[in-house]
Amino acid sequence: MKIDNTQPLEYSTEQNEMNILGFWIFLGAEIMLFATLFTTYFIYADRTGSGPTGAEIFEITPVLIETFLLLTSSFTIGLAVNAMRLGRKNATITFLAITLLLGAGFLSVEIYEFIHYYHVGAGLQTSAFTGMLLTTLGTHGAHVTFGLFWGIFITMQIKKDGFNPRTANKTFIFSLYWHFLDVMWIFIFSFIYLKGMM
Repeated sequence: MKIDNTQPLEYSTEQNEMNILGFWIFLGAEIMLFATLFTTYFIYADRTGSGPTGAEIFEITPVLIETFLLLTSSFTIGLAVNAMRLGRKNATITFLAITLLLGAGFLSVEIYEFIHYYHVGAGLQTSAFTGMLLTTLGTHGAHVTFGLFWGIFITMQIKKDGFNPRTANKTFIFSLYWHFLDVMWIFIFSFIYLKGMM
């Protein structure tokens, strides 16, 4: 395996470069998935039937907490990649752990939110609006859950093996995935929650 020392470690082999390119292509497919969910949600957003509207069920405090946690985690995953590029193993592990804790906090608030929706009668079958709302939020939440497990495994690999082209590549690709989740949340926050509260 030929290593290019002029590149950051995550790009240092041809295989690593191909892995990153492949992951960008994968993210393109994920964008299409979320674009489909958003489009369907917008079509059904006003079809509440006898169920509640967004203005009736959305609570600003949990949404702001979720936004703060996820956007902060985007910052800490960036710090983890920076620490990795500087060769600081302990700092990388620390920032990864903080990122995962923030992600877990986000999921906790989202679970609270889903319980709230259930109690106010906003279920999957209540109306087209609530069905698509819960499907869109649930899909994003499932992605965050997957990301938590993925991040735990990467953190364990770095702790065990340190930095090498393989662990650096995995860490960088994970950071792309996490940033993607944050960008999707900004769309959810802006076009589902804020719009729905108006």
